[in-house]
Amino acid sequence: MRKYDFIIIGSGIAGLYVALLAKDAGRVLIITKGSIDDCNTRYAQGGIAAAIGKGDSPDLHFQDTVFAGAGLCDPAAVRMLVEEAPYCAADLIRLGVPFDTVHGEIALALEAAHSIPRILHAGGDATGEYIELALSRRVRESKAEVLEYSLATKLVVEGGRIRGVRALDVVRGESEEFSSPRVILATGGAGRLFRFTTNSEVATGDGVALAFEAGAEVSDMEFFQFHPTVLHLPGVEPFLISEAVRGEGGVLRNICGFRFMFDYSPQGELAPRDVVCRSILEEMRKTKSDHVLLDATLLSPHLTTSRFPHIFRFCLEHGLDITSEPIPVSPAAHYMIGGVKTNVNGEASIDGLFACGEVACTYVHGANRLASNSLMEALVWGRRIFTSTKHRVDKTEKANYLPSRSPSSAPPVSLSSLQELMWEKVGILRSREGLEEAANVLAAWGEEIKDVSDRSAYEVKNLVLVGRLMTEAALLRQESRGAHWRSDFPLPSPEFAKHIVLKRKDED
Repeated sequence: MRKYDFIIIGSGIAGLYVALLAKDAGRVLIITKGSIDDCNTRYAQGGIAAAIGKGDSPDLHFQDTVFAGAGLCDPAAVRMLVEEAPYCAADLIRLGVPFDTVHGEIALALEAAHSIPRILHAGGDATGEYIELALSRRVRESKAEVLEYSLATKLVVEGGRIRGVRALDVVRGESEEFSSPRVILATGGAGRLFRFTTNSEVATGDGVALAFEAGAEVSDMEFFQFHPTVLHLPGVEPFLISEAVRGEGGVLRNICGFRFMFDYSPQGELAPRDVVCRSILEEMRKTKSDHVLLDATLLSPHLTTSRFPHIFRFCLEHGLDITSEPIPVSPAAHYMIGGVKTNVNGEASIDGLFACGEVACTYVHGANRLASNSLMEALVWGRRIFTSTKHRVDKTEKANYLPSRSPSSAPPVSLSSLQELMWEKVGILRSREGLEEAANVLAAWGEEIKDVSDRSAYEVKNLVLVGRLMTEAALLRQESRGAHWRSDFPLPSPEFAKHIVLKRKDED
């Protein structure tokens, strides 16, 4: 068995940044189920938030983040994010990320629910891709070992402590174990749970499933953020239309041409994402349409083509000139707010297990993520894993166990049937009846999927488990708050100003 000082699972911004920090502290192994460049980071268009501009401050960034989080942000975690963000931004520049500039200064953009422009971007709307390429190039040049096309299938735990990882070579079909006293989960989210999603095919909830099955606690799984503006064209895969389009002055109209957002929020198009999503759904219902329109024609053509070159080119390739025509959009699944519960140093509830990035629940985002905080969260917690003194912080309620459910009849499990079920019953609008139906089907599918041997089967297995965690947490939270909205409990409740933590019940 090969031994390492650090094993990192995942190769997005979180995993690569951790590897670069750890490379001089010991032997490092990165395990990734595709190539080192297959991740969600490269599709992040909007940018990365840091209070570095004139008139901005960590205090303002703190206030915006807490306001968006709807009462569930951990103030200590948010304070850590906003204070360390400028230093991490500088570190990205040191590592070669070419952020856009104006007159020699970093260009800063405005996004929804931010009170001031503070979003750094690169290549206009290609920030994630530029960061990913810069970090992956540095990792390839470093001493870190990279094991591509290998899927982590089990965390090896002995005596309550991490001992290593079992991984499947998806090309050869063979499994191997790797030993390490420190395992860092950086596997990203689970957007492929849903029929409509901005996520790439790799976002199958692998890290949450691995951690939960190993006995770690997961938290806030009911909070999943849907992006309001995703390109909606017949026969075209969902394509993210960055929030920055609205930040630059784009407006939302229904199919009748009416600008509707100020009917729902005094912040208009710059309201928090959950508000914009539900407002769009209501306008779609009113107009009996499957989309609304994002009008960017008010922007100068030069601004549109230079600030959003990827969006402009993609739409033009599909017959849509966004400088002269409105963009048909509708909501889609975008970001997993919950995940593996960690403390302020990235430690999970199993000794030696860490998590950072979208797979982690750090309580920075609360019930609703502030735009462009996610990439920065990955960097800050990656750094904390290696620079902070070990100090476990217990700041959550007692963990719940998944309830037992009687086997029920269910259609055969498949990725498409799972995505349809989650979109219809556990999507933007939820109810007890729909959640109960989904929970029963997911429990039956969980019993059905036992012996798996290839990557696609493992991914469906992981998604079913993560879907069940999300559904059961949504049933437990009998209120509406942030990204979680229930028609049978449409208002927030003081009783639920807390986190819902789930843990696997040890078998007798």
